[in-house]
Amino acid sequence: MPTNVLITGAAGFLGQRLARALLTGTPLLDAAGAPITLDECRLLDVTAGPDPGDRRARWITGDLADDGVLAGAIDADTRAVFHLAAVVSGGAEADFDLGMRVNLDGTRALLDACRRTGQRPTVVFASSVAVYGGDHLPTIVSDGTRLTPQSSYGTQKAIGELLVADYTRRGFIDGRALRLPTISVRPGRPNLALSSFASGIIREPLNGETAVCPVAPETVLWLLSPATVIDCFLHAHNLPGDRLGTDRSLILPGLAVSVAEMVAALARVAGPDVAARVHWERDPRVERVANTWPGHLDDARARALGFPVDTTFEDVIRQYIEDRG
Repeated sequence: MPTNVLITGAAGFLGQRLARALLTGTPLLDAAGAPITLDECRLLDVTAGPDPGDRRARWITGDLADDGVLAGAIDADTRAVFHLAAVVSGGAEADFDLGMRVNLDGTRALLDACRRTGQRPTVVFASSVAVYGGDHLPTIVSDGTRLTPQSSYGTQKAIGELLVADYTRRGFIDGRALRLPTISVRPGRPNLALSSFASGIIREPLNGETAVCPVAPETVLWLLSPATVIDCFLHAHNLPGDRLGTDRSLILPGLAVSVAEMVAALARVAGPDVAARVHWERDPRVERVANTWPGHLDDARARALGFPVDTTFEDVIRQYIEDRG
């Protein structure tokens, strides 16, 4: 029987990296631990991305919340769905209706399309640590900490987690929701994510450009490298559902690093002249949201389940330098 895998948000940076990993032989396993033969990798986004150069890759363009688009993307042969598509934090805050349509309505529509197949595909949902927030967080946040998002994006992700858990409970899917840290260092240009500066203060100085840091130097971020997050997506898929139990949401392993420590790491790796290209101009709009993000999280559960981890932020910077050539 032919098998296919779907990636939503496939034209995005992480979607492209995940597609390359799947198409270059990183194995997906079925419930019995046997490798899945990938006959087709379906790549869904509002616009097509670069051609992966593999006959098994097929672009599907359209609105995630459109049942007609999803009917052509998910069928009885779909074994796995990696749901990465989202309007990022700043975009969801600026355009409430768009964020709700994509992040909430689109997620519900995708889960219903999986349900209609009757085949219980594995669904890996990219959630976010933005599901936490507020003034009364504990010093260290854990998987069991009450969800108190302080942004529309975080609220939409929290609802998505609950839907993934309930569709799993009902036997419609085999779901797992990963609470992603801030991803750094992303290549390319800044996007609308309020956390975009976490890459910009490394990427732009390495490109010989000035970067503006909009938050206080002591602001602590929970970070994960692009390569490791892709490994986490694949590990999450291959993890037997019974090891997760009824709690299908978990914090991914990360590094707790202050913005000042990030710039200091850049100086150690690339030299003080490069790090001096970071300028500090605090932006109350960004700070207001960033200060609600937890900086210290308990990732013991994910580590016990074998999820991969980064070592130091210096190594993350070196990895970025090596990847960009």
